[in-house]
Amino acid sequence: MIRYLKDKDGIVVLTLDMDGRQHNVLNHKIIEAFVPVVVQLKNDAEKGLLKGVIITSAKRTFLNGGDLDYLYEAEDPKEIFDFTEKVKKLLRDMERPGLPVVAAMNGSTLGLGFEFALAAHYRLTVDNAEIKMGLPQTKLGLIPGNGGMIRLMWTLGLEQAFRVAEKAKYYTVHEAKKEGLVDKILDSEAEMMEYAKKWILENPKGIQVWDEKGGQIPGGSAHHPRIAEKISLLAAEVAKKYKQKYPAVQVLLNVLSEGSKVDFDTASKIETRYFTELLVSKTCKNMMKTLWFDAHEIFRGCNRPQGFGKFRSRRIGIIGAGVMGTAIAVECLINGMEVVLKDVSSLIAERGVDLVKDRLIEMEEEGLITASLRGDLEQGIIATEDSASFKQCDLVIEAVFENQHLKSQVVQEAAAQLDDYAVIASNTISIPITKLSNSIEMSDRFVGLHFFAPVDKTEMVEIVKGKHTSDETVAKAFDFVKSIKKYPIIVKDGWGFYVSRVRNTYLLEGMSLLMEGCPPSMIENVAKGTGMPFGPLSLADRLSLELVLKFEKQAAELYGPKYIQHPAVNVIEQMLEMGRKGGKTELGFYEMNDNKDLRLWTGLKEYFKPDLAFDPIDIEERLMIAQVIEVLWCLQEKVISSVEEANLGSIYGWGFPAFKGGAVQYINDFGKDAFVDRCKELEEKYGPRFSIPSILYKLQLEKVEKVD
Repeated sequence: MIRYLKDKDGIVVLTLDMDGRQHNVLNHKIIEAFVPVVVQLKNDAEKGLLKGVIITSAKRTFLNGGDLDYLYEAEDPKEIFDFTEKVKKLLRDMERPGLPVVAAMNGSTLGLGFEFALAAHYRLTVDNAEIKMGLPQTKLGLIPGNGGMIRLMWTLGLEQAFRVAEKAKYYTVHEAKKEGLVDKILDSEAEMMEYAKKWILENPKGIQVWDEKGGQIPGGSAHHPRIAEKISLLAAEVAKKYKQKYPAVQVLLNVLSEGSKVDFDTASKIETRYFTELLVSKTCKNMMKTLWFDAHEIFRGCNRPQGFGKFRSRRIGIIGAGVMGTAIAVECLINGMEVVLKDVSSLIAERGVDLVKDRLIEMEEEGLITASLRGDLEQGIIATEDSASFKQCDLVIEAVFENQHLKSQVVQEAAAQLDDYAVIASNTISIPITKLSNSIEMSDRFVGLHFFAPVDKTEMVEIVKGKHTSDETVAKAFDFVKSIKKYPIIVKDGWGFYVSRVRNTYLLEGMSLLMEGCPPSMIENVAKGTGMPFGPLSLADRLSLELVLKFEKQAAELYGPKYIQHPAVNVIEQMLEMGRKGGKTELGFYEMNDNKDLRLWTGLKEYFKPDLAFDPIDIEERLMIAQVIEVLWCLQEKVISSVEEANLGSIYGWGFPAFKGGAVQYINDFGKDAFVDRCKELEEKYGPRFSIPSILYKLQLEKVEKVD
């Protein structure tokens, strides 16, 4: 569990190595194991037998957070408070033995693991692109609650501590160094350990700045007028950005503001109280279930076809050197693959390579990659106009203009060059994969890989299985998506696949409200107030009304006589007749004013007479429940095969509010019986689009699998 080894210089190396786990985590077991170790360190320090302590790991990671199984199940506030205080006592004892403590982080250090590292007097790591560091707790509806926020504030200052915790970002080692989270980066583990011993011998004083007499928080506390003003500005920013839907971010600010005015130990107790309150909240449980447990089940491969070896992509062909194609190319390059970028001419393909190189330069400037690595990556991409260049590729991704004839043509040309083991994929957003696969003989090795823009900031890819796509091809696509560090969501071929199909119901319900007389500004504001990133009218414009109508026509084609036209189709047709198509035309529900700002089209009130007699709660529930019901239909029709994928896909695919835990977890949050009753009311008032699929009554909504 914890190996204790003292060298001839009186320096102890504590090596973390939890039994039966792939990663070290701070759970009850390791906390208990640490207690006698800390006692031993104190005793040896008092006897003058120790010069310092180095903490490292026997695993590939250093310390990957706390015990989320325990945190998810914990419901008793007193039990949570007492355990958190116990962890904090351990960290306080560790940082106050009167001798220097160095965290030698030989692998990723996240969450509670990084809070642990913050208790060390010096933090070292190695130059490894795979290592990630940070405090991602707000992504799960929590805060760093084991002394992390208070130590971060004393290390970085109040505002920077807030920014780091709010971002909940996984930092590279160079980014972490730039932020002040790491003190030094060494080239190897051996050098790191040697440097740790050297630093201890040169810095015998083991005391933290918050324990020093007269120690000051960088920049000052909330008592200072300038910091107090900054806190007020941050509070206004938080209110505008999060609309009181993500309480953890507001709590971050409260902890820092209140904690900066008192001594360290009092501040730490304030942090514990807030942490406990958050942990028992419904928002936190929703986010933990989907963004941790469901996400890990998906990444582990719970829905990956079994019986096929791991597919390792080495050389990727990309057809189309535009924004999407070059963005995919960057993701492949930074994850160790070579790229062949093709377009209709070498000149256009070369321009695409230049775009890729520009992005790599930006990544170097942002500290995401080193100059040396950038140089290596630039050597990994070539431009071509000849499909024969794909001969050595194990995967080719088509990312050209959304036109079936064009896509079929470039797919045929590429397929003719591939060997019997290669896979070809289309990044189409609206053309059924089966239709595209009919143009090639290798239809069993053809699959959809639907990336979302912007590619570098979107954490998910839809894998679309066509009628002829083999399970082995799906497994290969799954492995490729994992290799570029995105969540693979497997969906059945059909209109809109999963994301676009469900997103369409949100857009259409917004248009139905408009047709009924609901003021467009009210529709948009209520929608954004639910936590959706865009209002339905704004999002429809971004996608284009023609595409929204195209998806609805595909639904009509699929369901045939059973299809019931959505009332919003009348709105779309009316807008198109007026030439207001949205998309690149910038003429839809919105228009560009003289200052080049988008605003709601003033002409809407002439065609859709506003009526102020609308209840905001009714608007909100219609917009949200319309999406949830369509997700249930997708589950029932096997468009998507698991609740885990449905939840995570809704959050990362079209921005369903994370604080609700995703579209299916929304039912659990709402209350299953209450949700059924509400749907029946809506169905009676607005029609069969609110009828409940029978699968709802079979779903286990609260089941959570344990993860390591």
